[in-house]
Amino acid sequence: MLAIAQGSLDDDKGEDVVVIDLAGRSSMADYLIIGSGRSSRHVGAMAENLRERLKATGVHGIEIEGMPHCDWVLIDAGDVIVHLFRPEVRLFYNLEKMWGVESPLAARAALTGAGAIGFEHASDEGDGEALDEATDGETDGDIQDEFDDDIIDGSGPGDDSDL
Repeated sequence: MLAIAQGSLDDDKGEDVVVIDLAGRSSMADYLIIGSGRSSRHVGAMAENLRERLKATGVHGIEIEGMPHCDWVLIDAGDVIVHLFRPEVRLFYNLEKMWGVESPLAARAALTGAGAIGFEHASDEGDGEALDEATDGETDGDIQDEFDDDIIDGSGPGDDSDL
């Protein structure tokens, strides 16, 4: 089952896939797989494809949580539990740290100083609705310009006088 799950994520271009052997550490499963997709749509498609591949091999009772939004999708296949995230959500929760494993995403963010890794992917892929909603469609440059203007005129960030 582990090989099927890994193969499915690899075929679907899953990013930064980490496999954690839970033998002797937990009785909930034998393996935990953590991976990222480039967008909510990508995460959802990887989860659906994984479910179909596992069902085709005779695995029954597969449970999936988180499909409506696809920020974080959990696939419980019994002996293997899979967590699929959008990169910025994965970076925020950092499940690997809980199991004492270094996250490739967190390591890359630490090296580059990028706290919001993945937003570039979302906007590049045309699936940046959440980012657009949070920033009213403003680009990073627009936000920085507004911040700079607030500092110059003394109004400070969060002052609604410029709205």
